[in-house]
Amino acid sequence: MTVAYIGLGSNMGDKLEYIQQANMLLKDTEGVHVLRSSSLYETKPYGNVNQDWFLNAVLELDTSLSAKDLLIVCQNIELRLGRIRNGADKWGPRTIDLDILFYGNDIIFTEELQIPHNEVHKRAFVLIPMKELNPEFVHPTIGSSMEELYNTLVDPGEVLLI
Repeated sequence: MTVAYIGLGSNMGDKLEYIQQANMLLKDTEGVHVLRSSSLYETKPYGNVNQDWFLNAVLELDTSLSAKDLLIVCQNIELRLGRIRNGADKWGPRTIDLDILFYGNDIIFTEELQIPHNEVHKRAFVLIPMKELNPEFVHPTIGSSMEELYNTLVDPGEVLLI
């Protein structure tokens, strides 16, 4: 079993419902045991700022799935919840986004999967819920804890606890 962290985000439709459904679908997945969920945070969009604010959370889970199989599960949940990927607008609106932030202390860089997620250390909307769940968790490639990474952000942006 491996402890993994999944970032969830939604900024279309009933955002809370999409986050809750993604959580339930993960809980119903064989080989996945959701341990804890962070609080919910409302955050200003990153990249394309001409869209609704996001609702974000992080899930801590224990899984017997490989990182690649967990990615497939996350992508299938996104599809099931109406996620449409538009390669032209990487940071565009979405019903749901599930990102594998960390998979234990593994470092995986393939064309389809990058773990740790390559933007974790730059995003307050990930670091704040990660700090809530596990402030001492050390980023495997940077060597700093979630607390330390958050404290080094130059501009944490607007992240509001719901």
